[in-house]
Amino acid sequence: MDTSALPTTLDIKQIMSHIPHRYPFLLVDRIIEVREDGIVGVKCVTVNEPHFQGHWPGDPVMPGVLQLEALAQTGAVLLFSRLAREGNNSRPDVFFRGIDGAKFRRMVVPGDQLFLHVQMLRSRRDLYVMRGEAKVEGQIACEAELTAVVRPRSA
Repeated sequence: MDTSALPTTLDIKQIMSHIPHRYPFLLVDRIIEVREDGIVGVKCVTVNEPHFQGHWPGDPVMPGVLQLEALAQTGAVLLFSRLAREGNNSRPDVFFRGIDGAKFRRMVVPGDQLFLHVQMLRSRRDLYVMRGEAKVEGQIACEAELTAVVRPRSA
């Protein structure tokens, strides 16, 4: 397969063709870089998102668990890209299997652009371990090691 034809950026429609998430749980707006070993996505944080109604009224903060989910979704796009580079164009299911060493270092608030950096650390058969950092203005807001498993899609 000619891997030079694979995109290195993805818009929202292309992201939705890779992962099953939809509003209000699609937490990646754009992919700005895809490499064999890593990916960078962007989440534009707006006050219109439903979780801000209760987290926190009058002083909205993006929940850390949603920052981790945004990293996981970005990692899933990386896995589909890697599978395509290997010539596997099937659409398996990617399941978030674990989080290790999660740290929250900065609040994320409406108006922020969250840059989602995910790097592949290692893989073995259908198990993938990635390192993720979510950054705002170059500062780490959240970081963790993420584990995912790829399974054939069930009917």
